[in-house]
Amino acid sequence: MALSAGARLLAVDVGTKRVGIARADPLHLFAQAHGTYGPEEALDELEAIADADGIETLVVGWPLTEAGEEGEATEMVDAYIERVQERLPEVPIVRTDERLTSEMAKDALRRAGVKQPGRYDKGRVDAAAAALILQSYLDAEG
Repeated sequence: MALSAGARLLAVDVGTKRVGIARADPLHLFAQAHGTYGPEEALDELEAIADADGIETLVVGWPLTEAGEEGEATEMVDAYIERVQERLPEVPIVRTDERLTSEMAKDALRRAGVKQPGRYDKGRVDAAAAALILQSYLDAEG
C-alpha cells in the first residue's frame, strides 16, 4: 500500500468487546467518529481503509490507570496492536494517553443533545472516544 494524498490519520479506542474507529479530515483539523466494530471486524475495516485511502498513522488510545501506570488494560491493547501490525505492518502506530475519554465522550454526546438511552450506547461512546483521542492528537500535532 502506498500513501496517497488521501491517506488518513485514524484512531482506535480498543475495548474487550468493541473497537471504536475515528478518522481525521484530509487537512488533519477535525476528527470524526467512523464507527464501532467487533475486534476482528475492526481489523477488517482498518485493512479496507488502508487499501482504499492509505493510513498515514494509527493513533491508539493507551489506557493508563488514573495514576498513569500501565496495567491489564494496556496489556490487552498491546496485544491488539500486535494484531494490527501483523495485518498492516507498514502503518505507523502511536500510543496516546486515553484516560477519561469515555467519560468525556458521554459528556460530549450529552452536550450534543443525544437523548438517553442512546447517549450511553457503548458503541456510540466507543466511536466518540476514538474521535476524542484523535482530536487530542491532532490538536497536539498542530
